[in-house]
Amino acid sequence: MTRIETYEDFVKVHGLLLAASGLPQSLHRQLFQKLLSESFDGGSHFQIEPTEDGRQRRLVLTSDSMPEHSDVFLIDHAWTFRLSDAYKQLMEVPGLAERMAAIMCVDADLNSESEEDRLSEGNAKRSVLEVLENEITEANGNVRWLELEDLDIDDETLSSLDLSTKSPGLFALSLCGNKLENVGVVVREVTKFKNLRALWLNNNPVVQNCGDELADKVLRELPNLEIYNSKFTSNYDEWAMGFCGGVYDKENPGSVDQPDNALKQVTDLDLSNRCIHNLFNKAFTPLQLPCLSYLNLRGNPLEETAVGDLLQLLRNFPSLQSLEVDIPGPLGESAVQILESLPNISVLNDVNASKILETEKDVVDSVLQPRLPEWTADEPLTDRVINAMWLYLMTYRLADEEKIDETSVLYVMDELGSALRHSDEPNFRVAPFLFMPEGTLASAVSFSILWPIQNVQKGYECTRDYLFGIGEDKQRSARLTAWFNTPENYFIREYEKHQRSLKSKNLTSLTLDSCPTRSLHRSETSALHVYTDIPQVEELLTRPEFVITTDPKDAEIIWTCTQVDEDMKKATGITDNQYINQFPFEACIVMKHHLAETIQKAHGSPEWLQPTYNLETHLSQLIGDYCVRKRDGLNNLWILKPWNMARTIDTTVTGNRSAIIRLMETGPKICQKYIEHPALFQGKKFDIRYIVLVRSMNPLEIFLSDTFWVRLANNQYSLDQHSLFEYETHFTVMNYRGTLNHKNTSEFVREFEQEHQVNWLDIHSRVKKMIRSVFEAAARVHPEMHSTTSRAMYGVDVMLDSSFQPKLLEVTYCPDCGRACKYDMEAIVGDKEVIRGRDFYNYVFGCLFLNETTHVRPL
Repeated sequence: MTRIETYEDFVKVHGLLLAASGLPQSLHRQLFQKLLSESFDGGSHFQIEPTEDGRQRRLVLTSDSMPEHSDVFLIDHAWTFRLSDAYKQLMEVPGLAERMAAIMCVDADLNSESEEDRLSEGNAKRSVLEVLENEITEANGNVRWLELEDLDIDDETLSSLDLSTKSPGLFALSLCGNKLENVGVVVREVTKFKNLRALWLNNNPVVQNCGDELADKVLRELPNLEIYNSKFTSNYDEWAMGFCGGVYDKENPGSVDQPDNALKQVTDLDLSNRCIHNLFNKAFTPLQLPCLSYLNLRGNPLEETAVGDLLQLLRNFPSLQSLEVDIPGPLGESAVQILESLPNISVLNDVNASKILETEKDVVDSVLQPRLPEWTADEPLTDRVINAMWLYLMTYRLADEEKIDETSVLYVMDELGSALRHSDEPNFRVAPFLFMPEGTLASAVSFSILWPIQNVQKGYECTRDYLFGIGEDKQRSARLTAWFNTPENYFIREYEKHQRSLKSKNLTSLTLDSCPTRSLHRSETSALHVYTDIPQVEELLTRPEFVITTDPKDAEIIWTCTQVDEDMKKATGITDNQYINQFPFEACIVMKHHLAETIQKAHGSPEWLQPTYNLETHLSQLIGDYCVRKRDGLNNLWILKPWNMARTIDTTVTGNRSAIIRLMETGPKICQKYIEHPALFQGKKFDIRYIVLVRSMNPLEIFLSDTFWVRLANNQYSLDQHSLFEYETHFTVMNYRGTLNHKNTSEFVREFEQEHQVNWLDIHSRVKKMIRSVFEAAARVHPEMHSTTSRAMYGVDVMLDSSFQPKLLEVTYCPDCGRACKYDMEAIVGDKEVIRGRDFYNYVFGCLFLNETTHVRPL
């Protein structure tokens, strides 16, 4: 087709793309004109401004106004790539890392200062004695609030200051950010102030190294202390409440003889993150706080008081209208339930109560803080970009009339597009658009298009919905965790509930029926006709009991790599009386999300199945698991696998929480805990393909082939972040990409036993038990799998961890058995005879259809 020059041709070629973009038809012609002239005129209407202390940018309208659907703007794509190529491109494309780092605001060190700033600060910094003398002078010798922060005070200096003599009436003392190390010295000096109400020792080595010991001794010697290291002590009282309510500060530290009505005028009380265990206190009553209208209880366990008692206490405050609290948390699991229990509350977590009740949202938080990238000063730009890019990436997948791309295309919009921040009520919309100037996919150039969906005034921030079209039915709130610091407490509780459910599952072993499945072969003179579309079967099934036919209607046995559904049966004439190498509902084991679900329903969380989550249904539970591992300092590397793709297509290894969530956009996936410490063979990762033959699901009649093979990665194993982009380091399937280095099975076993000083038969025994458990789960959870006319072969992929315990990777229908047919192998179990590769399908069919057990072992 010649180059598009008319609007009519543009619409004809791009009709589906225009419809998919959502761009109003009234803007189609304007879009065509801008594409034709390559007009990037956004700079005339918008301005990019720094925000979040320069760690983000936002887009502001500079035009006087912009009515809804009045204009459309082209946004260039600054970086377009496949995920596997990301690190390589950042390293090799000149200027790419620098531009991406600037777009993502990771091109400068946090809190960086110029040399001039540092010199100025150094000159301005006064000595400890100067600060102390100044404080005493300003207080006319009666110092009750003393701040000696970031002055490099060490143990010797603290002792020499003789603070208790110079300021005996201290109510509040801050020694934050110094160099105090000795518990004895610190306790001796600070406990001389018997009227002390607040003590801050934060950011001193002694707190980091001996925190519990220090706290015990200080609190024992200072019974009047109400705030210690920003947390309430168990002795908190009116002074702590007054401090959080703005009554007490440096200008008004309070006194020993404080008036009883000091809290009477407090309207706003921020008690967040004070480590309060019990809210019942004589200072926190409606009598003491009659004007209280706003209360923040976030970040407090409050576990010493029952939910009902807490709610009753809050109901007693006559003026309380606005409340901030963790949800789920000490007041309950649901925002709706909290509001129903506290009818006087009109604003919960800064969201109007009527809106919450109308939408019935369980978890609400109107102002989520953005998840900002973190890095160290010596971290290379490429690494900073790799970690930060998940906050900016967008995606699409190419397709034509014949097929859809196996992997998605990722892209980062230019500076203008990347400055668009999120809003649940956006005033602009963005969509990717593929312009094909010559009418073919080969000529396509990718852009994003931007247009207003509300009336926008000058100075307004321009926003988009990062999750346009995704509601709570698709886990919207959980998915926002990719960009925002959502309430971790909620996700941890969801994870804990999930874990309790898994632990309640326990399947007892099934017993084998005493009546085996009958053989199909009834006469020595008549062969069984086999229809197959698999060349290896056609070539290598040479036993006289079987004969190949090209017409499926003439066959007793259908052996196909294509799913046999009702449509196929009608098209080919296949009947219910023919034997097929598929079991009904076998998706329960051959699709990754169903496999995990089947096992979890039967066995809960067996050691041989890594923690696995279906991201389409259990994202909240995964996020909770991630939070718990991060909290406990555990490894947080995960592998994402598409539900139903083989050969590690679209499979990613990452420890980035935002990456895990964003990769949901490239198709439905499971997320499974990565086996970070696998057993290695000569320093390389490997897995093992086992062949399982199933004659019957009820009774369960399964066999393990003596033929199995190892699949080796090509590179030495590493957990270095850069290696996660190296296919040949972390993946073992080299039949279709990379270089295939076949290792004879018997040689592998001998060398593995020597390298690790183990007995392979012990490992083999554990593998057999695990495989049996998998099919027991399927038989128990999905009895509908049973069919008297089904016989099937499955590939079961297994990895060993560093303790040589088997881990299930996946179960494959109609597995590629090229290696089994190509290579002879010495049997590892039994009489050690050589199994000829060319006989593989002969003994497979012998087992499944003639009830033979040559080269197979019953499980």
